[in-house]
Amino acid sequence: MTISYVDLVMDEMTLEEKIGQLLIVGMEGKTYGDELDRLIRKYHVGGIILLGRNSSYPAGILNLLNESKKANADYNIPLFISVDEEGGRVSRLPSSMKKLPAADYFGRIGDETLAYETGAYLAELLHAFGYNMNYAPVLDVHSNPRNPAIGDRSFSSDPDEVARIGMAVMRGMTENGIISVVKHFPGHGDTHVDSHLSLPVIKKTLVELYETDLIPFQRAIDEQVDVIMVAHIMFPELDSTYPSSLSKKIITGLLREEMNFEGVVITDDMTMGAIVNDYTVPEAALQSFIAGSDLLLIAGDYENQVGTINALLSAVQVGTITEERIDESVRRILKLKERYQLKDIQIEEIDLNAIERKYNNLIE
Repeated sequence: MTISYVDLVMDEMTLEEKIGQLLIVGMEGKTYGDELDRLIRKYHVGGIILLGRNSSYPAGILNLLNESKKANADYNIPLFISVDEEGGRVSRLPSSMKKLPAADYFGRIGDETLAYETGAYLAELLHAFGYNMNYAPVLDVHSNPRNPAIGDRSFSSDPDEVARIGMAVMRGMTENGIISVVKHFPGHGDTHVDSHLSLPVIKKTLVELYETDLIPFQRAIDEQVDVIMVAHIMFPELDSTYPSSLSKKIITGLLREEMNFEGVVITDDMTMGAIVNDYTVPEAALQSFIAGSDLLLIAGDYENQVGTINALLSAVQVGTITEERIDESVRRILKLKERYQLKDIQIEEIDLNAIERKYNNLIE
């Protein structure tokens, strides 16, 4: 029997290294620092995320990403280098660069070819900086005009249109080497509050969700989407105890078992108000992992990140979770890194003129 590359790698990994792979971490500031260095070199985290607070001028972002890759260069598992680059109001590009219009612009035009070319442009743009993963497209259905979190980030109020245009953008990215993370399962489109601030509640039944919000996600699963992000939203008709990101009924029961998703499940940022108003980050992250998540996205701070690693380690030691359960998620993560042939290659410079020409050709 042939042993796969992933199995060979896993056979050499310590439990601590496996747990490190479960985290994608954010950082403070616009330059590479000691805390991020320790997370990469000592804890072997699975990846990093750059947010608006980390965005500077193009060469500054490039340097931050290059330093992260340099720190990981002696390790045999590459990093996820991730970002939220949707276009519109969710963009992490330097202020000097042109931003794509918001998703509803592409939804109104309704041209699948343009949507695919937009995904391909995003892939080229992100590769130029050294990213390999993008938290896009948004597959939420814009069913509530008063929604403060989604709005123009959604392609349409029609779930079939969201699926059609969203899948074209996703293919444009993935077929050009960027891992697409679709979001925010099981649907953030009908919320009244922003989960960055507090926990939204959606009182839809499962039948109602299947008629609207779940349509784009099922389409993505059918098209072999690699990663799905789970939102911090309370769905009392599905789980009266936990929000979706911490719910075994929603992550394992609905997403994995009913909708047959076999890829990587990632949480939305565990430091958002929807979570930290009611939980510590380590306890929420542990519950999310128990519920079925693979990757835990923790944008800050360092104490939360190390605390989560220690909480997972303790949970294995006392038997709350098994090492087999850790292996299950690590295997999915490593297979994804292998599929995209990720490498920690540093990039010398960005051809900003070429990117602007591509943008101008796309958005005329």
